[in-house]
Amino acid sequence: MNIKTQTGLMKTIIIIIIAVIILGYFGFDLRTIIESESVQQNLIYAWSFVVNIWENYLQRPALYLWNDIFIDLIWESFVDNMERIKGGKPTDIELNAVESVE
Repeated sequence: MNIKTQTGLMKTIIIIIIAVIILGYFGFDLRTIIESESVQQNLIYAWSFVVNIWENYLQRPALYLWNDIFIDLIWESFVDNMERIKGGKPTDIELNAVESVE
């Protein structure tokens, strides 16, 4: 994790802690709120909405981008080049630079 990610994570944790303290100060009991029947029903409804959106609209394009673009084009090329570097062989960039000069 780089320093910016760590700083952002720490800020988020501190904000959550402060929000919980403020809610407690004003008399809100998070356990009672989260365990209430209406909140549980709302969470179930929201989750089913998210699942419906994922399955009907987002799953196919997301899986296409992940499998056919990221894995096939980017990740496999990255792994191949790392293996070449490990073996002391030239990478695709180095090979293409030599070909373009010739």
